Amino acid sequence: MSGGLEALAMKEDDVKKMLAAGTHLGDANVHFQMSLYVYKTKADGTPIFNLRKTWEKILLAARVIAAIENPSDVCVLSNRSYGQRAILKFAHHTGANPIAGRFTPGTFTNQIQKAFREPRLLVVTDPSTDHQAVTEASYVNIPVIAFCNTNSPLRYIDIAIPCNNLGKNSLGLMWWFLCREVLRLRGSISRELPWDIMPDLFFYRDPEEVEKEEQAKREAEEAQALAQQTTEQWSAAVPSTEVTTDAAAGQWDAGGDWGAAPMAASQVTPAAAPVGGPTPAAPAGFTAPSGTTDQDWNMAGGTTTDWGAEDGGDWGSTEPKATAGNW
Repeated sequence: MSGGLEALAMKEDDVKKMLAAGTHLGDANVHFQMSLYVYKTKADGTPIFNLRKTWEKILLAARVIAAIENPSDVCVLSNRSYGQRAILKFAHHTGANPIAGRFTPGTFTNQIQKAFREPRLLVVTDPSTDHQAVTEASYVNIPVIAFCNTNSPLRYIDIAIPCNNLGKNSLGLMWWFLCREVLRLRGSISRELPWDIMPDLFFYRDPEEVEKEEQAKREAEEAQALAQQTTEQWSAAVPSTEVTTDAAAGQWDAGGDWGAAPMAASQVTPAAAPVGGPTPAAPAGFTAPSGTTDQDWNMAGGTTTDWGAEDGGDWGSTEPKATAGNW
């Protein structure tokens, strides 16, 4: 199908993705019609698909899908849970009409029911599990494209894409390859640049794992909000100890304990004058309180007593003090 064109040839990166996802591994039971796509069989009896034929069938299916004018006329179907997320992503990017979950009988044949539709093309995940849709498509002449394993029946299948449709990674990767090739044929994306959509988005995810991830994310957000709230409360509780530059300079010039907390400018006490020197003048606007009986001991004419010159003796002893005459 590639016709020897370099643009349609299978790249090494694509082969690595297939091998990593296990696309080349088939089921132990091999249908006689699917034996054409088996390259060889391993020692344990596991058949291996020919990935070159798988790539050629992907290109053929993409050309058929891209040839339909209205993208909504393409119906993608998956009854298995492993392929439901993949078909929803495929429908989102290509504009196809998805049916995820149980297929209602009569969707293609019964015109009375509300779910009736008339697609021009049907793409299924597994012919075995989606046999009802494949059978009804044969009644109304709808061509069918299917991802087939080695044990898949090919009755009413027009284009079979050989791959491992039992693994969630392999099935998601095949839908990703088909979606990318359809967009390239339509001209939506370029072949020169890699597609920015990762294959992981097409893989099946367990709802329990998703719920655990969401719960862990919520707990992390709550812990972060609580830590931020605690930090704001502590910041509001601590009083402001800022001092202006001039006041702080006056405190350091006046001396004091450098390790003590800074004081406001109004709390700074002027230094006392030396003993016997002139009395410092009172600051402007200062008025002594009435009824004050304290005296300034440094005033002239006042008598001072040096308490250290007197011998007080031992205050706890009751014996009389000795005199110089005793010596």
